[in-house]
Amino acid sequence: MNLASMLAARNAEGRPVRVGLIGAGKFGSMILAQARHIEGLHVVGVADLDVKKARESFARVHWPREQYAASSVQNALSSGQTWITEDAGALMACEEIECIIEATGHPLAGTRHALAAIGAGKHVVMVNVEADVMVGALLAEKARQAGVVYSMAYGDQPAAMCELVDWVKSCGFELVAAGKGMNFCPSYRYSTPDTVWDYFDFTPEQVKSGDFNPKMYNSFTDGTKAAIEMAAVANATGMDCPKDGLAFPPAGLQDLAEVFKPVSEGGQLEKTGIVDIAASREPDGRTVLNNIQYGMFVTFKAPNEYTRQCFNQYGLMTDKSGWYGSMWRPFHLIGLETAMSVLSACLRQEPTGSSRLFRADAVAAAKGSFDSGEYLDGEGGFKVWAKAIPATESVALNALPIGLAHHVRLKRSVSQDQVVSLDDVDIVDDLDIHALRREQRRLLSPGAEAVQSAPVMAEA
Repeated sequence: MNLASMLAARNAEGRPVRVGLIGAGKFGSMILAQARHIEGLHVVGVADLDVKKARESFARVHWPREQYAASSVQNALSSGQTWITEDAGALMACEEIECIIEATGHPLAGTRHALAAIGAGKHVVMVNVEADVMVGALLAEKARQAGVVYSMAYGDQPAAMCELVDWVKSCGFELVAAGKGMNFCPSYRYSTPDTVWDYFDFTPEQVKSGDFNPKMYNSFTDGTKAAIEMAAVANATGMDCPKDGLAFPPAGLQDLAEVFKPVSEGGQLEKTGIVDIAASREPDGRTVLNNIQYGMFVTFKAPNEYTRQCFNQYGLMTDKSGWYGSMWRPFHLIGLETAMSVLSACLRQEPTGSSRLFRADAVAAAKGSFDSGEYLDGEGGFKVWAKAIPATESVALNALPIGLAHHVRLKRSVSQDQVVSLDDVDIVDDLDIHALRREQRRLLSPGAEAVQSAPVMAEA
């Protein structure tokens, strides 16, 4: 609870925390909106393939034009301004930049950037959960070996869930479940970019503002983003995904401790230690009372009768038995809070959540029946949704990660809701990503060694 004072002390010494940001979309724009107001934090450079759009992002979040007018990285360092470039590599090459924030949302680009940053001796704040869920455990290991921090982005829901899990464990309670709220009911699963705005209350003017990408918002609607984020939380905390994917039980604030406990105790979890979603819609579309659509939660169990009595005495939300309780955070402000991760990495050398094991995976499942020769279109598209399953299941199925499901050709037909296998598609690999995935199998959960020999892809 002293990051602000640590930053003030460093700034007083003339050593601001210097960062580079890759990606000036919605999340990047939110980071920039706050960065100007944090004394001692200097965004030296922003890299984006669309420099014009990046400049528009700066203007939209009220930066004075002269503040992002640096002509080079060296000019930015000497002037205190920010340099906009197409070249992410130039940020890696700048010795004064301590931390790279990866906010492109593109899993292959994110992996490439993280590897380069770690190789350059820089901390990485991985906004790009799509990359993290695919190879995050391996990236975190490489970062530790290099003596730098690889961190989830504070303000995004996975980091907040990791914080709540850490609170449960640090207090000595028994961790039962962790999750987040989400506006979801089963029919949303098959939403497409053409139908996505039917599920939101945005005005046409908001949608046209430049901040609203239909595929990105559709990935939230169809449950893909939930699968990605919950699998990432499992990898960071050692928890498990349900064997057949997230169940999305409807639950309001008053129901969390009752619903998110094991079936054997009257709840809806297959076992203790599960990640899942508290849906804010009933299966028929009705809104759940006191839903936590924007929040995150944990459920936990008292270890003894005295603690159980204390739960009651201090007004904790519990199940009917009083043994199971819930704690939650009602909101998250995504990029507006991400400076916490940057400062934690640079000042404390601590991540705000980081993958440790290859515990879970987010894999592609078909939104319909598709024939050989058709192309999948990735996260938030028309063809696939992401299913969060244990990593051991993913390896056994030789499943196609959702991060590799963009613009790949089916070489045999698939049916609706089928998990797509690497054997079902023509493999395109320009980053040796499959080699990284094979290497990551060393980090499978203890006791999972038996599946490590399963094939990664079909033989050519």
